[in-house]
Amino acid sequence: MTRSRQPTSRDVAALAGVSVATVSYVMNGRTDRRIPAETRDRVLEAAGRLAYAPNRSARSLRNRRTEQVCLVVGSIGVPAYDQLAQDIHDRADEAGYGVLTIVVNSPARAAKAVELLQQRIADGAVIAPDIRFLDGAELTGLARGGLPMVVMSNTAPPDGFDVVRAPQTPACDAAFDHLFGAGRRRVAFVGHRYEVDDPSSSERMSAYLAALERHGAEPDPSLVVTGADDRVAAYHAVTALLDRPDPPDAVFAASARAGVSAIWAARDAGAGVPGELAVVGAGNLPESLITRPALSTVGPATEDDFTEVARLLFDRIDAGVPERGRELSDPWAFHPRGSS
Repeated sequence: MTRSRQPTSRDVAALAGVSVATVSYVMNGRTDRRIPAETRDRVLEAAGRLAYAPNRSARSLRNRRTEQVCLVVGSIGVPAYDQLAQDIHDRADEAGYGVLTIVVNSPARAAKAVELLQQRIADGAVIAPDIRFLDGAELTGLARGGLPMVVMSNTAPPDGFDVVRAPQTPACDAAFDHLFGAGRRRVAFVGHRYEVDDPSSSERMSAYLAALERHGAEPDPSLVVTGADDRVAAYHAVTALLDRPDPPDAVFAASARAGVSAIWAARDAGAGVPGELAVVGAGNLPESLITRPALSTVGPATEDDFTEVARLLFDRIDAGVPERGRELSDPWAFHPRGSS
């Protein structure tokens, strides 16, 4: 059986009665040449009749562009990552680019991500915050290899890539001072697993430990638990804390979704919020405003908006890779609401 031949731009040109160059301009969305609307429609109709699609791989080889960008995240299902992906997709759509997503949640996956980016599977990359398995040397190596990047980090230097910072410590300090200032003495910390395993890796955890010392509160390791990675784990973690004979009188949850779950757990345990249990979450999700009471949080001044991150990436792709990176900062703030 003979396999049918794939239609080419020459076939489209012949059917539409135009040049191959005109087909290329129309199918690739070029706007730098004026093509009459009637001609454009004729080309598109011919392409549709022949089921023709441009050879993206061949065009990428000619242009040395993949027309893809990569988003590297630490997990799936994090609300802030979802908004980051949406804002990058929106900007990529405008530029005619696709978006690839790589999840890096282990050293092996980090090594694979670096390998793929070195192979230039994308024309640029955004590295999301809280990815512990990519170090500065690897990022610098990718940048020096010519990969445009925007790195969301509070510690990485802008060494050939742009850095977007969101300092958390002052906002966390304000939140803990608020809790202790209101007379809370047994403040629990519901953290991500990596924060509990390595307190020095987290500004939130470091701020918690500093606040205990600053306010003369006796540290109780049993009040530091995991659970911030997902809603269900947070609910069970806070339920267990409240079921103790010596329950906490406040909870700092290292994610906003964990803070919401803490309010639900307190409600189901019959503990009033904020009377018996004050709750503060991290990350200013819109959902924080519709809990009852509204959730106090530390987080961005407004709802998560990553349009500037996406703009920086495509600026670097369009302009090439400058010698030095740029550095932007958008500090977190404390947003006191009804739950504390």
